[in-house]
Amino acid sequence: MLKTGIADLKTDESYYALVMAIAKRARSIAEKAEQEEIPLTEKPVSLALKELREGHLLITHPHPEDQEDSMQ
Repeated sequence: MLKTGIADLKTDESYYALVMAIAKRARSIAEKAEQEEIPLTEKPVSLALKELREGHLLITHPHPEDQEDSMQ
């Protein structure tokens, strides 16, 4: 199902990064829909995957310097 959808993406991102980004966005979609009492016609994961395919979802990576600052 969705694994095929993720595997078909043409990107240099790792499978792990894609799954994490889609899951994070799906949680955000679900939370917003619940807060605003909006019924979803599609599952949040499907909506997040669609956003990624259409280029509306950007995957960013933290810089190593930022991680070091937060650890101190």
